[in-house]
Amino acid sequence: MSRKQQLHRPGPQPGPPADDTGCSILHVDMDAFFVSVELLDRPELRGRPVIVGGVGPRGVVSAASYESRRYGVHSAMPMSRARRLCPRAVVIPPDHTKYGRVSRAVFEIFESFTPLVEGLSLDEAFLDVSGALRRLGRPALVAQMIREQVQAQQGITCSVGVASTKFVAKLASTHCKPNGLLVIPADKVEEFLHPLPVAALWGVGERTEQSLLRLGLRTVGQLAQTPLATLQRELGNALGGHLHELSWGRDPREVVPETADKSIGAEETFDTDIDDPEVIHRELLRLAEKVGARLRASGNSGRTVSVKLRMADFKTITRSRTLREPTDLARVIYVTARELYEAAGLERVRLRLVGVRVENLVPADQAPRQLAFGEPETGWREAERAVDQAAHRFGSGTVRPAALVRKQEDTSGSGDARGR
Repeated sequence: MSRKQQLHRPGPQPGPPADDTGCSILHVDMDAFFVSVELLDRPELRGRPVIVGGVGPRGVVSAASYESRRYGVHSAMPMSRARRLCPRAVVIPPDHTKYGRVSRAVFEIFESFTPLVEGLSLDEAFLDVSGALRRLGRPALVAQMIREQVQAQQGITCSVGVASTKFVAKLASTHCKPNGLLVIPADKVEEFLHPLPVAALWGVGERTEQSLLRLGLRTVGQLAQTPLATLQRELGNALGGHLHELSWGRDPREVVPETADKSIGAEETFDTDIDDPEVIHRELLRLAEKVGARLRASGNSGRTVSVKLRMADFKTITRSRTLREPTDLARVIYVTARELYEAAGLERVRLRLVGVRVENLVPADQAPRQLAFGEPETGWREAERAVDQAAHRFGSGTVRPAALVRKQEDTSGSGDARGR
C-alpha cells in the first residue's frame, strides 16, 4: 500500500453533528479537479477511469479520476506506467486555460464568504471564516454552504475539513474525500491525530519516515510520546521541534490571503530530444502565447522575460532579460525568448525541455506604456485581446499564429506552471 493510500480513509459515518466550537479554519479541496472539469464537457465518461495528462512517452499524470486511482494511478506518475496499470483509461490532454477559468470562479465563491482566503493551488485553499459566523452560522454550516454553492454554480464537488488549525483542517479534508465534510472538534484533535501514520505529518518525506521507523515510531501518537530531545538529536532541532508540535495538533499559522503572483510561466518536455532550431522556435512561440494569455487574464504585466533550457543530459540553464517597460504581449515575450535562446549558443544542442517565464510583475493598469516610433495605436495589443475573447467563448487554441497551425510534432506532457 502506498504512503498516499495509507493516509486516505473513508469519509465520516453519519451520526450526530460534531462540535465545531472554535473550528473556524476550513481547508477546501476540489475532488479530482482537472478530471471533474473535463467531465463537464464529456459527461459520457462519468464512471469510467479517466486520466488528464501528457499523451507523449514522457508525459506525466496531472490528475486521475477515482475510478483510475483504484488501479494505482496517481498524479505525477509517468503516463507510460499509468497506461500499463489502467489500460482502459481514457487519457485527456490538459487544458490549463479552462482549469484556470473554473478555478477563478470557485475562488470567487470562497471570497463571497470571507476575505481571508489563502490559495495553495488552483484547486485548494484555506479559509478563515471566523468573521462570517455571526452572519452565516456555525463553521460546519458555512462549510456545507460552500460545498453546495460550488456544486450548484460549477457542477463539480469539493471536500472540506473543518478544524481549529490549518494542519488539522487539511488532514480532515483528505480523510473525507471525495465530496465529504469532516469536522475535527478542538478537544478531539489528539484522538484524531495519534492513530495516524507518521507520514501524515507535514515535513515527513520518505527519508524522514525511514528515520522515524528506525526509532520504532510508526504512529503520530508514538512520536508525540517521544522526548523532544530525542527527536531533535535524530532529526535536527528545527525538524524535530516542528514534528513534536504537530503531533500534538499545535499549528499557530494564520490564514494569509493570497499574495500577488511573483511570476507566470509555462514549459514543455519534448517526447524526444530536439536539436532543430525551427522546432524550438515554434515551441517558444507556443509557450509565449500561453504566458501572454495568462498575464492578461491575471491583469498583470512583467518586465523580465526568462527562458529555461534543459539538455538531454539534464543540465539546465536559464537566461533572462529585463525589458524597458512591462509587457503582457505574447509577441514581445516570444521575440525576447527567441533572442535569449539564440544567444545561449545551443542551436544544435539536443534539448529535452524548454520554458518561458515572465517575472517582476506589476498590475497591467499601472504599467507605463510608450508607443514605439511608427507603432499604430491599435495593433498587436488589440489583436491579442481579440484572441483572448475568442478563447473564452470557443475554447483555447481557436485562434493561433500561423506557425502553430500544423501537425504537432513535438507535443508531450504539459509542464505548465503558474508561480506564486
